Amino acid sequence: MEIEISADNDEDNQPTEIESLCMNCYQNGMTRILLTKIPFFKEVIISSFTCPNCSWSNTEIQSAGRIQDQGIAYTLKVKSKQDMNREVVKADSATTRIPELDFEIPPYTQKGSLSTIEGLIDRAVEGLAQDQQLRNATAPEVAEKIDEFIDKLKNLKEGGFTLVIDDPSGNSFVENPFAPQKDEALSVSHYKRTPQQDAQLGIKAEDEEEKPSNDIDCMRNEVLTFNTNCPECNAPASTNMKLVQIPHFKEVIIMATNCDDCGHRTNEVKSGGATEELGTKITLHLTDVSDMSRDLLKSETCSILIPELEFELGMAAVGGKFTTLEGLLKDIKDLIVSKNPFTCGDSSTSDRTEKLKLFGEKIDKVREMDVHIVLDDPAGNSYLQNVYAPDPDPEMTTEKYTRTFEQNEDLGLNDMKTEGYQE
Repeated sequence: MEIEISADNDEDNQPTEIESLCMNCYQNGMTRILLTKIPFFKEVIISSFTCPNCSWSNTEIQSAGRIQDQGIAYTLKVKSKQDMNREVVKADSATTRIPELDFEIPPYTQKGSLSTIEGLIDRAVEGLAQDQQLRNATAPEVAEKIDEFIDKLKNLKEGGFTLVIDDPSGNSFVENPFAPQKDEALSVSHYKRTPQQDAQLGIKAEDEEEKPSNDIDCMRNEVLTFNTNCPECNAPASTNMKLVQIPHFKEVIIMATNCDDCGHRTNEVKSGGATEELGTKITLHLTDVSDMSRDLLKSETCSILIPELEFELGMAAVGGKFTTLEGLLKDIKDLIVSKNPFTCGDSSTSDRTEKLKLFGEKIDKVREMDVHIVLDDPAGNSYLQNVYAPDPDPEMTTEKYTRTFEQNEDLGLNDMKTEGYQE
């Protein structure tokens, strides 16, 4: 089942029509191309071909946005027919796997699509059955095995299998119908691309023009500026970077990007030190409105929990932030309510929109509630201000813990060799 996409175009945003050759009857048909914005994909290129001679038609969707900083992998336990209706964005570069059938759709073998899990299976069945008539005449044994495998794919619609979508570009997406709560059946992981994946995506690392300066004192007092492109409108912009010492903590690198064309502003924080030997879990009991003004450093590896609201935000969801507690809660609300693609466009439903709106109202009232804010950072690079420093804070507890093997794997520490690596 494919999802039908509709885009409202004004007079200045009309599709471009190009006369092109039909690959079915080899006569001229018409291709229409439109650059637009839709939920999930943000900016996309929609192309549609129709042939008036043989009535053959075809549609494609290509991402027009930038490649994300990290790759993304979704693992979903499909348990029922209801899960088959989850909406899925599959980019050209994504690999789709079903481990139970040892089935894999390699990257760049299908065009990008906005569909459902059922639609992905139907598309795979259609592709396998495409040349079955020819195989029955030339290789009946192969055709019989493919028919058996097609039956197995069709039986998956009852549920009881695992779907894995691995996209190095980071532009694929699988719906969480329980948002803003955590989906127990869906796990999301971000990873750093390999050089081979960068080559497939057409990314070439820039050569270092000069060696970085080793004068740390100069770097602390200097704001470095380098040119980049705006992540929203892709116009030339500038990013400022500075090394800052946080009292009673460590040094961090703050990066801020401003775009003069569209007004987009963003800031990001990177740890200036190494990964700590132990993870850190900070729990703050909100007892006063003044707690909202506490300085807060959230690294990319830090997850956020509010047990009273049954809310959990995974690592890398809002990136690295150096802000206040109130600013962090505002970013969470914007991410879930204002910037959530499931609350706008053809994919939105009144029940989902109302549920997320109510959760946004709860976030606004957190300062008036008796709640706990938990920052859990396996890398130990997050920080929450102790207003009683250097004395202990009676409303805040900091716990150090040993990371699990899975947490070290997510941080890339299991395969890191720091001793004898030249041997």
